[in-house]
Amino acid sequence: MAEIEIPKGNSPTETAARWLGKGDLRPTRQRVALAELLIGDGRHRHVTAESLYEAARDGGVSVSLATVYNTLRAFCEVGLMQEVTVNGTRSYFDTNTHEHPHFYWEDDGVLSDAPAERLHITGLPPAPEGAEVASVDVVIRLRRR
Repeated sequence: MAEIEIPKGNSPTETAARWLGKGDLRPTRQRVALAELLIGDGRHRHVTAESLYEAARDGGVSVSLATVYNTLRAFCEVGLMQEVTVNGTRSYFDTNTHEHPHFYWEDDGVLSDAPAERLHITGLPPAPEGAEVASVDVVIRLRRR
């Protein structure tokens, strides 16, 4: 798993506040607490709103599931995270905002980064008139044999 650039000696709270500052987001108590869970140790994560809500509750953070959803969407809107939708209904939130493919483990519903250096996309169809390709999302679905 890739790491987030963190100056040496920063606490998880300092790391979270600095990360929020990159998105010009006010560091409210709940945003900082959720950001600490997401990037406080400097590692990238893939979470669902439900898994982050559960981690917050387990860590003694008082937050509603609706607030978790709203906070994750706010993080995405300012470019701190990206949303990856699987099966058209299940959303994962990724702290790694660089373009990269994902593995989706169908058996247990886990999303993880796939190595980008081996992926080569060629021959995309042209965008319709008046449109441009904004991004290409690649989710490689896996199941155990």
